[in-house]
Amino acid sequence: MAPLARSMLVTGSNRGIGLELIQQLVKMAEPPEHIFATCRTPAGSPGKTLNDLASKHSNIHIIQLEVEDQSSVKAAASAVELLLHGKGLNLLINNAGVNSYATLETVEQQEMLSAFNTNVVGPILVVKEFLPLLKKAAREAAIEEMSCQRAAIINITSKLASIERGFEVIKAPMYPYRASKAALNMVTVCFALELKEEGILCSVIHPGWVKTDMGTEQAPVTVQNSVRGILNVLANLSSASNGAFLDWEGNTLPW
Repeated sequence: MAPLARSMLVTGSNRGIGLELIQQLVKMAEPPEHIFATCRTPAGSPGKTLNDLASKHSNIHIIQLEVEDQSSVKAAASAVELLLHGKGLNLLINNAGVNSYATLETVEQQEMLSAFNTNVVGPILVVKEFLPLLKKAAREAAIEEMSCQRAAIINITSKLASIERGFEVIKAPMYPYRASKAALNMVTVCFALELKEEGILCSVIHPGWVKTDMGTEQAPVTVQNSVRGILNVLANLSSASNGAFLDWEGNTLPW
């Protein structure tokens, strides 16, 4: 079985889904040659588990990256480029995000702006700065079919952003979170259309309602099962998945 990707980067990898992605990736029969685990604060207690993991696996590279700060994203892209030694980046997973349960009565302007800054502007900045490396990977790939092995951008979204089905699980309005994730979905479709000719696949994936700090203990899906499903979905993506809204089990969701 071929590796999922020769090189990949995950934002927000010091906890939750991001950390579990790194943990499962290194356990694969054929793990990626380079796993770039990025987070806002790699040092100290927030990054302890990630640092412990990196000390045991030489293919994990911990990179400081704050998605809302373009200078931080630029610096991270430069660091990744050096570590790739002239090769491209095959897979970029925009996982970093913030949650909010604000209602119409409680929501504040800054809360809306903060959610959009992290959940929408952040992924745009990350893709913009890493795009040259993704294009390079797509050009140098031995395969023409779109896939994570060639070059792909995966944005972690939420079913809560679906206008048709987003209220099936949680009835709360959650204005900042729902609106920002719906915007991320639109951004991803824009990516898919603009980058199709470059051979770069772009999709959004809903990881399920997961037991994490963000998802809370009320969530029905364990982080282990969610990530196992996500990795299976990623391994089966193709040109037919470009611009798709999928969940962790591979189902297509309505916008």
